[in-house]
This record gives sequence, C-alpha cells and structure tokens, in this order.
Amino acid sequence: MGTFSKKEMDEPPKRICLYIFKPVLLLCCFYFLYLYGRRQILIEVNGLNKSFKLYSSPVHRLQEVFLGKKRHVMHHALQDLSFRVEDGESLGIIGPNGAGKSTLLKILNGVIMKDSGSVKVSGKVTGLLELGTGFNPEMTGLENIYMNGLLIGMEKEYIEQHLDEIISFSELEEFIHEPLKIYSSGMVMRLAFSIAISAKPSCFLVDEALSVGDSHFQQKCMRRIRAFREKGGSIIFVSHDMNAVKMLCDKALLLHNGKMLEYGDPEKVVNSYNFILAEMNDDDNRITVSSSGLGSQSYGSLEATIENVRVYGKDSLSSVITSGERAKLDIHFKAHKKLDNITVGFGIRDRFGQDIYGTNTFHMGKSISCKDVNVYCCSYEFDMNIAPGKYTVNVSLHSDDTHYSNCYHWVDNIEEFEVAGARGPVFIGVVRLVPSVNIHESELIYMRSVDNDQN
Repeated sequence: MGTFSKKEMDEPPKRICLYIFKPVLLLCCFYFLYLYGRRQILIEVNGLNKSFKLYSSPVHRLQEVFLGKKRHVMHHALQDLSFRVEDGESLGIIGPNGAGKSTLLKILNGVIMKDSGSVKVSGKVTGLLELGTGFNPEMTGLENIYMNGLLIGMEKEYIEQHLDEIISFSELEEFIHEPLKIYSSGMVMRLAFSIAISAKPSCFLVDEALSVGDSHFQQKCMRRIRAFREKGGSIIFVSHDMNAVKMLCDKALLLHNGKMLEYGDPEKVVNSYNFILAEMNDDDNRITVSSSGLGSQSYGSLEATIENVRVYGKDSLSSVITSGERAKLDIHFKAHKKLDNITVGFGIRDRFGQDIYGTNTFHMGKSISCKDVNVYCCSYEFDMNIAPGKYTVNVSLHSDDTHYSNCYHWVDNIEEFEVAGARGPVFIGVVRLVPSVNIHESELIYMRSVDNDQN
C-alpha cells in the first residue's frame, strides 16, 4: 500500500482554502467599493407635517386662551412631505406663493419645529432665509457677524480667522461698523450670504432673499454657490427663476398648497409648475391635460389646438440649420370655435433646458381673430443667430400677453432642431449679435489733458 509524503498531504487543504477565501475576499472588496462610491443621504424627510393657527384678530387669541372657545382656523402649511437629498446633490424647490417653500426651509434649518413626521440631517446645514433672520438691527454689521455666526454653529475662533474674508466678500468694509438698521435690504442680504457661505456647511439652503441684491452681487453669489457645489456640497434652492433651477439643480420638487405634486427631473417639474400657474388663472376650470401625444407635456382648454410645428432653414430646407441662416417656424393650429383674441407664441430652449428666446404675436403687435372653425398657420421668420447645438421648441396658444390667462393649448418640446456650423465671423457664447466695427481716433486722452490743465 502506497504512502503519501507530508507535502502531498498538505496540498488539498491549501487548495480548499484558496477556493473558499478567494471569492470571499473579492466579495469584500466589491462591498467596500460599493460603500465608498455610494452617496451618503444628507437630509431625509418622511411624512413631514406643519400647521399654523390663523386668527382674524388679535383679540381672538385672548378669547381662546381665557374663554376656552376655538377662534382660529388651521392652515396646513406642509402635508405628508417626503424626500431626500444626497451628499453633493442640488434640489430646487418651486411652487406658487404660499405653497410652503419657506416653511420647509425653516424646518430644515431648525428655525421652527415640525408637528409630525421625521427630519434626519447628517452634517452641518446653514442657509440664507428671510432677510433679518438672526440679526439685531441695533448692533453693528461687525457685531452681527459674530452673533449670527455663533447662532449657525460657528466657533468664535473660526469667525475671527475668517472675519476679513466675510467682510471682503460682502463688500461692506465702509459700513461694517455702522448699525444694521441703516443698511438697505440689499446690504443685509450681502452680509447674511457672506456669513452663511463662510460657515463651510455640508448643505446650503438658499431662499428667495437672493433676489433682493443687485445683479453684480447676485452673479457673485451664484458663482460662489456653483463653486460650493463643484466641491461636493449639497444645495437646497428655492426660487421663482426657473432657468436657475434647471441649470443649478439635479432634482426639483413642486409644492402646491403644502403638498408635493411632483419630484424628479427639473425640466419636467418646471413644466408642471407652468401648468399649475395656468390652472390658477383658469376661473372656469377649462384647463385639461391633452392626450394628443404632442411633445413631452401638453395642456390647455383646447378651444384651439396646435396641430403641427416645423422649424427649418430656408436654404437647407431641413431641421439642421447653419448659424446665421434665415430660418422659418411654421405653427399650424385649429380653432374649434370663434375666437376674437388669440396669441400664438413660441420659445426656444437649449440642451440644458434653459430658455434662450421667446416671443408671441401679442408682443409683435399682430392681432389674430378666428371667425370660424378652421386650420390656420402662423409663420415666424428670423435669422438663426444662435450658437451651434441642439434645441427644442415649445409653442402656445392663449389670449393676451402670457399663457397664464386663457391658455388654449401649450405644447412643450414639440419640435427639435440642430444648429450646425456658422456663417460669417467666428463668435463665442449663445447668441450672435452681428455688431458693426468702427475705429477712429479717441478724444478721451485729449479730454483728460484738458481736465488736468484746468486743475
């Protein structure tokens, strides 16, 4: 009977160990890579509710306290709201006035308490909410930097280290030792934004207060917000500027009467918001969602409907148009009844969903009356002076100047076209302005020399 050496007897167990531990080791590696690559949930909201008691008179508050009679009406500001924001994600919150947007931000920032539901926040959250929140008008701008900074969780040593940076960004060096009560609303916004963004938060909340500042500082703030986002920071952004929401945010949330109507892709949510605005101005409840299949979204009273839209170059005769080429937009629509006042409008959006141009027959001084049931064609003709790229067209039929009043039919993304190549001089940016150039001897140096001689 043969015998096995010790080396031969040890080989099978080694092979068994390799077969067992090698797959386990690979699974562990994949699991750790998954955890490393997965985004952390920064804010998670589930079933959030918030209500306020509304009194028609201050006396009713006293009557309710001392007489025990109910003299208030409950206003449900937020109802069963659920969403989450991941690390590095930007969320835009939109909706009509009174929808609950500011109330939501105050709850997330800890300014007011929720009634029910859960709000889980992991990381530091600061924000720019209503003007004056966390400030004392009797104190100087410098004193308010310390007070507001401490309120949002900054250490005194940290504030002192970044004091010059805060003041410099706000551009308020000349007024920093003056009391806040002499500041304009724009100056207060400058100070508030400079403090909040300097706190190095994980998530930055931005309310509509940014709209108070001048255009120079608004652009400066937007650059800082974009830089914050590029470094991995999360943003919750409340605004009525739909282009800013589409450009800045990964997701959007539509609030109406305290309820979440839609949550997801910003462009789709913004289109739903436009529908809400049109519906709010429809006193006769005529606005409906169309099942025509045209475009990504279509709605209106359907008293007149868009039948066909075509964009083409007059030379190329196709939807691929050269920048600078004369182009034509044909909008075929059908009137289903006599309409004395109808406006035909269009808008062009770039690949980011940003509205780059729009007009209508009302603004162009063209009056349209449909005397009977028939199909009509409205043709626009213009030089396609926009940069190369892919674009979409939305078209609307309504009365007066906007589709918010008497919206007959709105169709979003009904047609696509592409601008390829360019005629004439090379240009950068979104639009071609076709400037003229004239070079002549300047009188500026002569004027300066005269001024110096007089002095």
